[in-house]
Amino acid sequence: MVAGLMALNALAIDIMLPALNQIAHAVGLTAPGVESDNRQQMIIFAYVLGFGAPQILWGPITDRFGRRGPLFVSLIGYIVMAVFCITVREFHWLLGARFVQGVFSSGARLVASSVVRDLFAGRQMARFMSLVMTIFMVIPIIAPAVGQAVLLVAPWEWIFGVLVIFGLAMLGWTWARLPETLAPENRRPLNLANALGAYAEVIRTPVTFGYMCASGIVFGALFSFIASSEQIFREVFGRGEDFVLWFSGIAGMLACANFMNSRLVEKVGMRRISHAALILFTTLSGLSAILTLMFGESLVRFYPLFVLTFACFGLLGSNFSALAMEPLGKIAGTASAAYGFATTTVSSLIGMVIGSQFNGTTVPLTVGFVCLGLSALAIILVTEKGHLFSSR
Repeated sequence: MVAGLMALNALAIDIMLPALNQIAHAVGLTAPGVESDNRQQMIIFAYVLGFGAPQILWGPITDRFGRRGPLFVSLIGYIVMAVFCITVREFHWLLGARFVQGVFSSGARLVASSVVRDLFAGRQMARFMSLVMTIFMVIPIIAPAVGQAVLLVAPWEWIFGVLVIFGLAMLGWTWARLPETLAPENRRPLNLANALGAYAEVIRTPVTFGYMCASGIVFGALFSFIASSEQIFREVFGRGEDFVLWFSGIAGMLACANFMNSRLVEKVGMRRISHAALILFTTLSGLSAILTLMFGESLVRFYPLFVLTFACFGLLGSNFSALAMEPLGKIAGTASAAYGFATTTVSSLIGMVIGSQFNGTTVPLTVGFVCLGLSALAIILVTEKGHLFSSR
């Protein structure tokens, strides 16, 4: 159930990818015969921006009113916005609907995390979240294929129809099976001063703030690729028809890296794995950019390097998150909301800038990756006072 609630977000992003070009034509963004417009990426980014910022508000709300009520509001809003997206035929109205859908999805995502914190702690929580992430990672692998399958038998509107059906399924399931996990005596008053104080503590804690900033920067690479992936495989490499297979291969490697991290992290340590992964990410991105500039575009060269580059995210995400949350156990809910806001909002804005530079080649993407990797590495060096690969 928790994996399903988290999957609302991944599904709303990845199922869109094969249909972006068709949707852009339908809402008047591009004329028939025009291959693509970089603005079609905003169909993704509008949703992600809506998903990021409101987490700061959902945290105190769920701590005050419990988990079930805010969850049902979130799910109903998610479904209504998906229905609205089916009917809209104007680009800016579509972006507005996607933004609001992201707002409601962020509520469901935060409730899912809060429920886990209510019921589990310590190693038990870690084991539970490992299981959740194993199930959750299936969505980025199959969602583009689901979107492609929908387009084979129905118009693009049914892409949003799938979101309606999935949202209704999660609403019925949670209504029937999810109890209220926050006891009345543990509910906190909706107090602005308390909330601001907790967020200020997040900023004042060097390790939390440092890893939060590094995550926000480096994960801009993730969003920039997701938004421009369909254009890259269709326009640069001429693989539009089997795009979903290439994308699924990248997502599959990311899932494998996540699983490998879960097996190694207790023995090797979060810092050693994540610091090495960040250096490898930057190096592979630089190598890909250099080879493209020297020899031109080649799927045979680009794809293996890019799969390995993307796998680094599986060794970064969970470790950076755990390192950021480690010092703030007493305000884990607020810290999680702040971390989610910073990483999603900052990452999506950075990804939007890099994605908009697409010029028919992979060079803007890979050079952007190098810049983000170096920036994140500099922040980690400052945070760790120059010491990388600590066993802590």
